[in-house]
Amino acid sequence: VQLQASGGDLVQPGGSLRLSCAASGFDFRWRVFSWFRQAPGREREGVSAISSDGDTFTADSVKGRFTISRDNAKNTVYLEMNSLKPEDTAVYYCAADVDSDYFRGYDEFDYWGQGTQVTVSS
Repeated sequence: VQLQASGGDLVQPGGSLRLSCAASGFDFRWRVFSWFRQAPGREREGVSAISSDGDTFTADSVKGRFTISRDNAKNTVYLEMNSLKPEDTAVYYCAADVDSDYFRGYDEFDYWGQGTQVTVSS
């Protein structure tokens, strides 16, 4: 199982970014994916998740600004981030729960990609 995250960058407050996570090594279309983030000095937190049927789950802190999606033809999960704030600055990770096709909670993700840095600053 491999997960490759990309798309992190330095962006000004109010700006937008799209993160991508390319997956390989398992049957992508039946699995659940999520994005997590970890800011310096803070615990890792679940940001958003998407089940195999496309149901999405998004943390209150980013609801209305971040959108998770998936492209089963490309084996890729995306996180569209709009109206970015300085407090969104963190390393963002994608993760997969390969044992389920529905979202069971953020504690169930057991495969992780490397992080991609998102910095929101003027």
